[in-house]
Amino acid sequence: MADLRVPSVQHLARNWNQQPTAIARALVQLARNPPHFNYNPLYAAVQDMLVLGVPYDEVEKGIRRIKRENVRQNLLSVLPLIRNHFSDVSPDFYQTVGKRYYPVGRGLMVPFEPPLIYGVGGQLYFPWFSFWRTNPLAKERLALFVTLVDEILMQDPDLETARFEILDFSCPGPKQERTLRVVDARDIIRLDDRRKVEMLECFAEGYFQAVAELRGAPASPRPEERPDSRSPDPDQPGLFD
Repeated sequence: MADLRVPSVQHLARNWNQQPTAIARALVQLARNPPHFNYNPLYAAVQDMLVLGVPYDEVEKGIRRIKRENVRQNLLSVLPLIRNHFSDVSPDFYQTVGKRYYPVGRGLMVPFEPPLIYGVGGQLYFPWFSFWRTNPLAKERLALFVTLVDEILMQDPDLETARFEILDFSCPGPKQERTLRVVDARDIIRLDDRRKVEMLECFAEGYFQAVAELRGAPASPRPEERPDSRSPDPDQPGLFD
């Protein structure tokens, strides 16, 4: 059986859909065709430049040692944007944050692991890095993500005053280069509790439908779902695209 990992809070939001069957399809596809790279070298690059003061040229050389060309070029398309954003930042402190879990429903606990926090002049900053090239979080999916993160931060006295920013490194249009768009989470309207619960219940239903399908068991759709709801959704992004 293909392995279905529990998605993170960010991936939950990005793969949310009005129909649980569409969520299930996306998760099954991911389990059967998992990604073969990650952006961890960029998090290490942030720490090297921001904390250790490693020159940019040295950090770039490290990325260029990555053998797979498509992965190497993808990371190099982001690295200068990271350098420019943090070039004038001199943190008083920098630290990583331990993993937390958010209860979605039906026993499903979704992990949340902030990459880092840092402080400048008494202000705590919590940057969230969104490295998707296309289809970044937007509209209700973005509101869901920010709402959940807000709740998690408010449960931690050390993080509740942090300035939450989303660093969006996506391309503004087809065949265009990546840019950096900094989104202040304070500008995002939060979901009310009723809508949040509805969306989480929908995701949990889709997740367990995916688990059942991968185990070879039938997964029954909700009665209110129409038969044609199983048709592909062109706006539904992959988990790590």
